[in-house]
Amino acid sequence: MDNPWLTIIGIGEDGLVGLSEASRKALGEAETVFGSERHLVLAGINGRGHRWPVPFDADCVLACRGRPTAVLASGDPFWHGIGSNLAGRLSRSEWIAHPAPSTFSLAAARLGWRLESVICLGLHAAPFERLVPHLARGARIICLVRDGRAAGDLASWLTARGWGASPLWSLAALGGPRELVILYRADSYAADAGVGPLAIALEATGPDGVPRASGLSDALFVHDCQITKRPMRALALSALAPRPGERLWDIGAGSGSISIEWALCGGTAIAIEARGDRAANIRSNAAAFGLTHRISVIEGAAPQILSGLETPQAVFIGGGADAAMFDAVWSRIEAGTRMVAHAVTLETEALLCDLHQRHGGELMRVEIAHAGHLGRYRSWEAARPVVQWSAVK
Repeated sequence: MDNPWLTIIGIGEDGLVGLSEASRKALGEAETVFGSERHLVLAGINGRGHRWPVPFDADCVLACRGRPTAVLASGDPFWHGIGSNLAGRLSRSEWIAHPAPSTFSLAAARLGWRLESVICLGLHAAPFERLVPHLARGARIICLVRDGRAAGDLASWLTARGWGASPLWSLAALGGPRELVILYRADSYAADAGVGPLAIALEATGPDGVPRASGLSDALFVHDCQITKRPMRALALSALAPRPGERLWDIGAGSGSISIEWALCGGTAIAIEARGDRAANIRSNAAAFGLTHRISVIEGAAPQILSGLETPQAVFIGGGADAAMFDAVWSRIEAGTRMVAHAVTLETEALLCDLHQRHGGELMRVEIAHAGHLGRYRSWEAARPVVQWSAVK
């Protein structure tokens, strides 16, 4: 890097004392220093200091391009910080970063927790539901929140969902002279609402969390019976083979159950649903699982609505496919894309049989029966058979 104009500096509660020589040198040479009011006070910056705009906007930093500029952030700017926001808009030669120990590192050090096994989340600008996929008995979680009021809201949220017995630590001003670490139970949290920002550490104690295996209980989803039932969902997800970072098109998404289980595996999904009431159910389910950042709901009919969507690595068609829809989808996806389609009608089954003959893949007919009452006895109650075709373009 030749003479980067921007220096991104991580600063802790110990202020200038905890900064490296390189960080202090960059601060001394900067014509303009950006940061929150707290950061500027910690660094002793007066006339050259500019507070971040609210909401955050990097344009004020970019306006200084070419002039010596410094940005102050808490701890490690690239862990739930502004570092990546800035770096993503600059060439690699324009900036250099000097991180400090992150809040997560300091919290783990105070509690004696093995950091690589701790879940670390930023909840200062995200819903508490982001915790849902991670809550399991014994899980250790460190999350960042805005202030004591938000921490109290989090404790109430946990208590309402059965996690009230969880030990909960409030960690404030870590690494500085005002450092304060207090242990509570989630259901008796009573910290000062005005304190902030805070790290909250949680050792989850409560009910079973969300299972990790494919095929979650249908009862976990809001639906109008238009849902890929648990056994067939497990088979569909096995064929879709989700991987972190991949994108799914879920066409005719119904309740969004396929999209949600895909997103729980680390991918993103575009759930396409023609009916407004079902699209509302998908949004509700995505919010309940803390996955609104991973699932986009598109209200409209395929294939017309597909134009302009980002290309997927996998496609699921849960029902109602016809030749025109298939041709439109097949022409838009790239080689190597995985496709899975289900049929419950004879007409769609005939289409999948034809597609199997033309494009190969695997064709499977699944018949499932559940035990039910028949008078004083029990008998098998058969569900409609489902035909599944899966293939790779």
